[in-house]
This record gives sequence, structure tokens and C-alpha cells, in this order.
Amino acid sequence: MSRAVRLTVAASVAAIVALVIGMIAGGRAFPRIIPGLPDSGVVVRWGLPLSKLLMDAAGVVTVGLLLMAALLLPNDKGVLGKSALDYVKAASWAALVWAGSAFLAIVFGVAESIGRTVPQILERTILTSYATQTTQGVALTLVVLFGVAIALFSRGAITAGAAAGLLVFALVTLLPAPLTGHTSSSPNHDLATSSVSLHLLSLALWVGGLGVLALHALRKQPQLDVVATRFSRMALWCYAGVGLSGLFALVARLGAISDLWTSEYGLLALAKIVAFVLLGYVGYWHRQRTLADLRAGKPRAFTRLAGGETLLMFATVGVAVALSRTPPPEYSIPADRAFELLGFPLPPPLTLSGIFAMWWFDLFFAVVAAALAGLYGAGMVRLLRRGDRWSWGRTAAWYIGVALLVFSTQSGLARYAKVMFDIHMIEHMTLSMVVPIFLVLGGPVTLALRALKPASRRGDRGPREWITTILNSRFTKVVTHPLVATAIFVTSTYALYFTPLFESAMNEHLGHIWMTLHFLISGSLFFWVIIGVDPGPHRLPYVWRLLMLFVTMPFHAFFGIALMMMGGVIASGWYEQLGRTWGDTLLQTQRDGGAIAWGFGEIPTLLVLLAIAVQWYKDDDRQARRADRRADRTGAGDPELDSYNDYLARLNRADKGE
Repeated sequence: MSRAVRLTVAASVAAIVALVIGMIAGGRAFPRIIPGLPDSGVVVRWGLPLSKLLMDAAGVVTVGLLLMAALLLPNDKGVLGKSALDYVKAASWAALVWAGSAFLAIVFGVAESIGRTVPQILERTILTSYATQTTQGVALTLVVLFGVAIALFSRGAITAGAAAGLLVFALVTLLPAPLTGHTSSSPNHDLATSSVSLHLLSLALWVGGLGVLALHALRKQPQLDVVATRFSRMALWCYAGVGLSGLFALVARLGAISDLWTSEYGLLALAKIVAFVLLGYVGYWHRQRTLADLRAGKPRAFTRLAGGETLLMFATVGVAVALSRTPPPEYSIPADRAFELLGFPLPPPLTLSGIFAMWWFDLFFAVVAAALAGLYGAGMVRLLRRGDRWSWGRTAAWYIGVALLVFSTQSGLARYAKVMFDIHMIEHMTLSMVVPIFLVLGGPVTLALRALKPASRRGDRGPREWITTILNSRFTKVVTHPLVATAIFVTSTYALYFTPLFESAMNEHLGHIWMTLHFLISGSLFFWVIIGVDPGPHRLPYVWRLLMLFVTMPFHAFFGIALMMMGGVIASGWYEQLGRTWGDTLLQTQRDGGAIAWGFGEIPTLLVLLAIAVQWYKDDDRQARRADRRADRTGAGDPELDSYNDYLARLNRADKGE
């Protein structure tokens, strides 16, 4: 038996043993059976967590294999090498296992939900109903479908771009199933949903990457030192993401600190924390000692440590599955429908001081804002240390945009936006028409291209090469075409509010995140085409930019007028459940929101006109200076100006009769 196979078997055993111990400690292994009530039996009791363990492990392995192929292994001008192609093919098989285990989880989930054994529920109508009508069933069905799609597309992937796209697809596939368990029923479900999402993504990249890295070392594949160094840089960020998100997930589920040692859920969480700390120590040892040995041509120490860390990681996955099967401790929450929907009590009557005082922590957009501010600052510092200059005007624009993003998503404005349509419209317009203007004027892509160094290996892709590849990709050329960017910016607003999409997005935290992200991305795309300072596939003349602006903005005015003229309430089911008794009626707040949409467009229009005027003036000035330098260098002037001067001289001579 090869060492790679032994490591795979050992990791599987470690995960199963950790799951069994966790199930016993959490009281789920031998539950109390009440006579007279239906019981699905021991096969279902253990089959469901084991199938979910296999599903999680297969998903993590799929992510690790695609990560290795797309980002960790060097490639030749975007074409995958032999080792990378082998990993992509292996990812195809892992994705099939992922889909198959998700199907088993559906079968065992049906049996557990109705208290029947597996043979008793093997009927098409029962399975179909569970898979299409229950939240957990739909989530598992998505995993089956996405897993099969990843398996099929992996067969033909030969470029790093294709492997990277499949990696993103695999990361998205990880999310549906866990986000429909205890997370969705947590009192602070907004924080729980965001923290679990970040936790899963960080953990999958970390565990999957390390597991495949250990296999790469055991199989004595080439370029181990390069792969290990790249993974080590990424693992530090993953470790921080896992730690912070895990802390916030516990805060969202526990009613008190004492629940950590007085409940089965808390004890399992403590076991996971201990494993996390051990992994951090092993990672520190790995960075300090084994990477140096590896670069010195001594791979044995690295192989042993990576193998041990892989076993500990997969044991942690087993504990995590047991934790997901253990209900969190119960604690009293207000018997309030608004609290159940919002995750916080209905705010008091709207006041200006309340908007500035009632801050609400949104983990997802806090991470987004911190990443935007931190990465931009790091790029500036790198340029300044190198002796290069960067525009303070662009810097000011960028951080104004980040500050407005924080205010729109973390202040009392975000709280009231979930309760009142007119405040929601202020948030919408700010995120789609004000924040993007300042962000695109910051020139983040230009800063990144100047701050990042080219890949150390010729033909390989580092962060700088990936940015260049994305800028020149067919997808970017399509979405940044002026007609496409304008269509996305305009039509998506009508499609959101005049269909059931808006109410669906308000009812689910993930839907609300996607809606807010869409506001930000669609606005950034539109204004990037008009006033963006970064290099792009399409550079419009300034006259066309003005025309594009004046043609687009009236559509928002028409949208506002349509809202003011409507006789019915948009998303009435959502707002009526909140039970707001203060302020204007639902229809009046909707009409006020329409008025805001109608008049708000003047602010971004003025900002964009000022930006275009300044850019136009600077562009003419640059062209004039460029012409002067060319004239000084060649000794020749501007041909058009010289021709015009000759024409005037001829007229002067004709007047004198010469």
C-alpha cells in the first residue's frame, strides 16, 4: 500500500472516529426512544451523519484538487501542466462522490424526518416531495446537481482559467446544505449565516489545500517547494478567517458563555476550538521550520508534518459534522415575529439620531469593507516604499466610497432599510449610484497592477497576471460593453421591484446579501465604463460618455414615477409581518421611495459630470504636453498647426500683393 493511500485511509478513519465520539458526547448516538412514536432506526441514525461526513469530505477534497490545479501549481501561459491535469481529473471523480453522498443524505433525511426506515420510504413521490419542497431537501438537491456539473466540466478543463472557474463553482456548492440547518433557525440568523459561510469557505480552502498538498508530497511530485510556499501564504489568511468566523458563529448560537461547558453543543465547540489551536501551532511550526528544510532539499520533515496536520484537520471535520447534528442550547428570545424575521427588535420610530446611533454589525459587508480598505492601503504602502507616487485624490475617493459602504450597511440606515421602503430606497441609491462613483475613481486595478510584482517564473500566473487575464477575458469584454453595462444597470432595477424577487430577497439573509451586492456591482460596472480610470476593453470618447449618462439617468426617474403611481404595495407580505405601528402607511412609504428614486439621480449626475470635466481637461492637457515633447524631440511642430499657420501666411501675402 502506497503512502498516499495510507494517508487517505488514516484521514478517513480519523474523521469517522471523531464523528462517533462527537455523536456520543452530543447525545445523538443513543437518543431516548419514546414508545409509540415513530423511529427511523439505527441505520438512519448513523447513515445520515456518515453520508453528510462523506459529502463534506468529498466537497473539501474537490476544492483542494481544483485549488492545486488552478492556483498552487505553476502553469505555462495559462495551460495546465501534467500534474495539474491529473488533479482536475481527480476532482471530477471526487465531485461524483460528492453528488452521490448528497443523494444518500436525501434518502436518510427523508427517513429521519418522517420516522421510517429506508425501505419504507423508497418511493418516488416521497423522495421527490422532500427534495423539492423542504429547505434541506432543496439544498441537498442543489449539491447533487452542482456536483454532477463539476464532474462533467472537469473532464474538459485544460486551462488555469477553467480550473479557477470550477473552483469558484465548488466553493458555491459547499454553502446550501449547512446554511439550512441550525444556522437558519438561529435567533441572530444574519450573523450566523454570514459567519458560517465565511467559516466553510476558509475551512474548505485550508483543509482541502493541505490534504492535496500532503498527497503531492507523498507522491513525490515536482515543484513541491513552490506549491508549499504558495499554500503557506494562503493558509495564514484561511486560519484567520476560520477563527474569526467560528467565534462569530458561536456568539450567534450561544445565549451565555457558560453554555460552552454546560451543554453538549458547547463541549463539542470547545473540542473544535482545541483542534483549531493545535492546527495553528502546527502551521506556525510548518512556516518556521519545515519550509526552510524543504527549500534546502529535505522534504521528509515537511511530509511527516503535513500528513499529521491533515489527520488532525479531517478529525476536526468529523467533529464539525457531529456539531451540526447537535442542537444548540435553548435560551429565551422575545416572542416577536419581527425579531424572528430581522434578527433584532423592531426599531423605534424613525429619527435622524437613530440612524446615526443604532449601529448593527453585518459581518459579510464588514469583511468586504475591511478587505477593500486593507488591500488598497497595502498597495499604497508598497508603492511608497518603492519610491513611487500615488494620487492622493484617488486615495481620498476610494476611502470615501468605503466609508459610505460601511455607513450604508452597518448603521441605523441598514436597520430601518429592512423596515421601511423609503429608507431602503435611500440605501439602494447610495450603494448603486454614489458608492461606486468614488470606488471607480480610486483606480484600484491600476494600483494593483503597479503594486504587484510579475510572477517569478516566466509564463506562470501570479496575482498580477490573473488580473491582466481577467481584464482581457471575453467575459469582461462582454459585461463592460457600454450597451451591456447600461442594460444591467437599468433593467435589473425594474426586474427586482416589479417581480417577486424583492420580497424573496428580503425574506432570506443570503438573498438580501445578493441583492445588496448586485446594487454595488452593477453600479460599479456602469460607472467604470463612464468615468473609470483603470484600463479596460472599451474606452469611450468623452462626448459618448456624456450621452450615455444623459440617456441612462431618466430611466431611474421613470422608475420612481412608476413607484409613485402604483396602487398596490410591493413585498406587502414582508412588511405586514413586521407589524410596524408607527410612521406612514406601507403605500405612502412606497410612494416616498419613488420620489427618492426620482430625485436622487441629480446627485450622482452632478458628481459624474464633474469627474468627466476634470478627466477631459487633464486628457487634453496630457495630449498637448505629449505633442510638445514630440516636437522638441523631432524638431518638428504639430502638422495641423503648421498647416494652419502656412495658410494664414499665404493669406497675408495675398493681401499685400506679393
